Amino acid sequence: MPATSKKLRVTLVRSTNTKLPSHKACVAGLGLRRMRHTVELQDTPCVRGMINKVYYLVKVEEI
Repeated sequence: MPATSKKLRVTLVRSTNTKLPSHKACVAGLGLRRMRHTVELQDTPCVRGMINKVYYLVKVEEI
């Protein structure tokens, strides 16, 4: 990937308690461990797909 590739800052803003197991797995796959935990990820189609699945649990910012 080029050095100027886009990054995303993803923050877990809602709890995963009582959510579908596949949604919990997407949150874990994004590297989010607890409420208000923030990670920086490369902007790839795979990451976008996981974010789209759990859009109601996370906040996304482009860096």
